[in-house]
Amino acid sequence: MWFKNLLIYRFTKPFELTPEQVEERLHEQAFKPCSSQEPSTLGWVKPLGQQGSELIHTNNACIMVCSQRQDKVLPAAVVKDALEEKILSIREDEDRVPSRKERVDLKEQLIFEMLPRAFVKSRRQYAYIDPKNGWLIVDSGSHSRAEELIVLLRESLGSVPVIPVAPKNTAYHTMTHWLQNAAPMGFELGGECELIDSADESAVIRCKNQNLQSKEILNHIDSGMLVKKLAMSWADKVEFLVDDQLTVKRLRFSDLIMERADEVHTDTAAEQFDVNFSIMNAELANFIPALLEAFGGEDTSALEAA
Repeated sequence: MWFKNLLIYRFTKPFELTPEQVEERLHEQAFKPCSSQEPSTLGWVKPLGQQGSELIHTNNACIMVCSQRQDKVLPAAVVKDALEEKILSIREDEDRVPSRKERVDLKEQLIFEMLPRAFVKSRRQYAYIDPKNGWLIVDSGSHSRAEELIVLLRESLGSVPVIPVAPKNTAYHTMTHWLQNAAPMGFELGGECELIDSADESAVIRCKNQNLQSKEILNHIDSGMLVKKLAMSWADKVEFLVDDQLTVKRLRFSDLIMERADEVHTDTAAEQFDVNFSIMNAELANFIPALLEAFGGEDTSALEAA
């Protein structure tokens, strides 16, 4: 299981639950498929899928969890057509035009009747708790999806005091400085960035497969544009795209790391999952501090306030 994105949260208090306690509490919010009238459900599933037997997977003292959301899919166009047909029937049979309130009630009734026959769409969200480093790491580029998992985790565990990690230095200006000068030690610039106008954030320039320190791009920066997103690599181990919120997207581990995982002999998919997770969380335990250090270190003022 290799994460493709990273949203990194800092525990404001030490995480002291044991894996066994986490497993027990997650069972109270275990996933259940939508009933005939439920539009959506959310709960915990086994990270290993059919290969697993528990709602957590532990390695290197890190605890992986996986939530699953299931939604009934009712296309708006289908509901609209059914509503129009119902309104037309009322006009023809009763010679009257339904009021606005009646239209709303008719729509709700149609949705109620159609839900049992609706298509079902499922989505899984992985994350892991690293008690040693005090992190919750979510494999998502969407803050809303990550927050959905965190809310579910709070409902299950009772308390999950986390805040997004924040750098000491402003990300916009730090990444802009790198383009004007050089990448921080251990990092290399990639070939992609997104620039925004410091006076008007709706003005955006996207550069792809470019020399990011070319005269053309530096001219944009000299005219007042700032770096919002930047492609980079670290220590010949990972490639990634980082933005002004320190959201890491398009995370890709190097061939060297992937080969190291492949070299470990495994007999089952569950064993391979365990090897991959072990290597991944060990690499991220080194990468994340390096990334924070590149942005001037972690801003701990919010932690002190908490």
